[in-house]
Amino acid sequence: MSAEKLYLYPVWIRLWHLVNALFCLSLIMTGISMQFSNPLVPMIRFDIAVSIHNITGILLSINYIGFLLGNLFTGNGRNYKMAFPGLSTRLKSQFHYYIKGIFTGDLPPFPISIEKKFNPLQQFSYVVIMYVSVPVLLVTGWSLMYPEVIPTRFLSTSGLHLTDLLHILIGFIISLFMFVHIYFCTIGKTTVSNFMSIINGYHETH
Repeated sequence: MSAEKLYLYPVWIRLWHLVNALFCLSLIMTGISMQFSNPLVPMIRFDIAVSIHNITGILLSINYIGFLLGNLFTGNGRNYKMAFPGLSTRLKSQFHYYIKGIFTGDLPPFPISIEKKFNPLQQFSYVVIMYVSVPVLLVTGWSLMYPEVIPTRFLSTSGLHLTDLLHILIGFIISLFMFVHIYFCTIGKTTVSNFMSIINGYHETH
């Protein structure tokens, strides 16, 4: 039986996704270089890493505004509207499929369709990342570029230190999400079919 192809990813989403991925990779590499590389033999020279990180952060902010506007003025925004009644049950069902059902040949409990592009676990994780984590990352990043806006003390601790820790923590969470996201992209009709989706816009159903 041949796979059905659904056109789920219009051009603007594909372009946004590509640019967003490149910006995230740049931020991860420069962030790691600033935090962990040997000062004597840095991955990227510190001042250069800081400049690239800041410029990329500004561009990511602009790209994120494009994401918000795209979801506001196109039908793509409906994919991020969660139905909370029964959410935990749906999440458990999808999680069970990922850890067992997918290896035993079970059918997906929530098949992808034109109306529902994300399964419950995807939707939940994308909402948390795109509408919670990314805004926090951007706010803390801009604050670190303009540290005079940060309270000097917060809960008897340096406000700058707390802002920096929160920025690093959220950056780590988003980095982890990105690698998990890449792994789950291999779980499709074929190993590469989901990667092809972001090129041609079509998703191949199971």
